[in-house]
Amino acid sequence: MSDNIWKTAITDIGPGKIRIKGYDIADIMENLSYAEAVYLILKGELPSKAEAALMNAILVSSVDHGASPPSVLGTRTVASGGNSLNAAIAGGVLVIGDSHGGAIEQSAKIMQEWVKKGESPEKAAAGLVDWLKETKKRMPGFGHRLHKTDPRTAKLFEIAARHGYSGKHIELCKAIEKALEEKTGKALPINVDGAIAAVISDMGFDWRLGKGFFIISRVPGLLAHAYEEMTRERPMRKLGPMPFEYDGPPDREI
Repeated sequence: MSDNIWKTAITDIGPGKIRIKGYDIADIMENLSYAEAVYLILKGELPSKAEAALMNAILVSSVDHGASPPSVLGTRTVASGGNSLNAAIAGGVLVIGDSHGGAIEQSAKIMQEWVKKGESPEKAAAGLVDWLKETKKRMPGFGHRLHKTDPRTAKLFEIAARHGYSGKHIELCKAIEKALEEKTGKALPINVDGAIAAVISDMGFDWRLGKGFFIISRVPGLLAHAYEEMTRERPMRKLGPMPFEYDGPPDREI
């Protein structure tokens, strides 16, 4: 009989009752910020003051990054086709993957694996960079196509330092930045994805939640872009890189 019962450890509901991880929703509404509530539902416990501040910074940091990211183009394209608001936002979320929005997950996975080796940050970073070179891999979360210094990274680490919150993953992250420059001769500063990866790892979050943090942060921005597309632009307009050039087969007969 028990095999037929679907069990969940997230939310307990009943007539007049909603308790998330054991806490009454009315108490959460009055006493927790949105960022703290997200931390609670993902981690299962209330955040410390430092973790609450960092969680808030994480969710704000990636709320939007202009009209050019693939997820925004996806949202605006779906909206331009005359679809509903939810379809437009869903379209943008579906564009998020390993190449766009996936660096938090990928970077956190690598850092969590290398911290487990128990080496000093400097030794682990040096070994990691050598491994990247040998396997011809790129370290996700470092370097940026636009920013030479990502202002969001600096602020996130500043908040962490202010609260005395710097664990093994943040230390490794900073050591990787130095090792990359020393061993490659190129400056590859930590971008916001790498910084978030380090912080959520020190918070004890599984790396598999990495894309989730990006999605939670980015959806309000996608909503704003969808609404702007629906209210300011004409339907079915040209979006994305233009013009294009055909390079397929020449005209031919069946």
